[in-house]
Amino acid sequence: MLMTRFHQGAARVATCLLLGSPLALVPFAGARADTYPDKPIRLVIPYPPGGATDVIGRIVGKNLGDQIGGQVVIENRGGAGGNIGAADVAKARPDGYTLLMGALTSHSVMSILEKGKLSYDLQKDLTPVGVVGSVPLVAVANPSLKVSTLPELAERAKKTPGKLNFASSGAGAPQRMAMELFKQIAGVNIVHVAYRGSGPAMTDLVGGQVEVMTETVPAAISFIKSGQLQPLAVLTPERISMLPDIPTAREQGYDNYNVSSLFGVMAPAGTPKAVLDKVNAALTTALSKDDVKKQLLEQGVYADPLTIDASRDRLKAEIALWDKVIKDGNITTR
Repeated sequence: MLMTRFHQGAARVATCLLLGSPLALVPFAGARADTYPDKPIRLVIPYPPGGATDVIGRIVGKNLGDQIGGQVVIENRGGAGGNIGAADVAKARPDGYTLLMGALTSHSVMSILEKGKLSYDLQKDLTPVGVVGSVPLVAVANPSLKVSTLPELAERAKKTPGKLNFASSGAGAPQRMAMELFKQIAGVNIVHVAYRGSGPAMTDLVGGQVEVMTETVPAAISFIKSGQLQPLAVLTPERISMLPDIPTAREQGYDNYNVSSLFGVMAPAGTPKAVLDKVNAALTTALSKDDVKKQLLEQGVYADPLTIDASRDRLKAEIALWDKVIKDGNITTR
């Protein structure tokens, strides 16, 4: 049996050499774009079922499968703030059959805060396939603080340095980093209070245990509309349809205060470009459909498909932004 396998292997090598196609140039079975996909694609969501990334990922997975002509199987690999699932994809075979549906902003922040501690390198071991879109953030305050704009918040913070607290959904969350960026832009000292998720943080903000927070619009919108929280500004370049009456930070004089939670699809580094191009094309087509845009917007996501190069540039910009904020603020995971 062993000799038979040996001769079969030798015959394959000889055939490749005779055809002028060295075996080394055929990296992985199934990696050819003309036959891809010929088996199910595994889309890893690095968070438990039911969360925002999971819901978004399932919408993306179904519609990606429809466009690419294959089955996309969702696999939830939660834990360690999304890093277990990301590491799983980073170490997977780079053949296009294992992809990551990730919160790119969160992964960017954690790759900086936990540098040297993670089992993978975000920029070396993963490559962007395409940006899905972004979830806008909004700055909110407890009404008892009696501020209604960012300049008013800055003025109050300067009068009482270190006395105001801001909540976040976690030490490395975009919600935390958005407020850290505001502190640096405005030159104020507001103390961070980390919670285990947006739910507990919002509960204490509404209850008055903390004064301010930057949060995703979907998580904050019901509290804003009920009057339980005072919106200060949306952190997008332009006003958004979900909160059309809320001014942007730019309108209030903070031109560089633009923050959102970015979502996208990534693949293991080394995945053939032709396969990545095929996935990106299918993703772009799916995200350009009105019904898919509507489904995503219902989850607070503004679809914004980008090319592979533009997605790579966007990820680099995220990493550069948060690297500077973290270094300038001497920020840790506390």
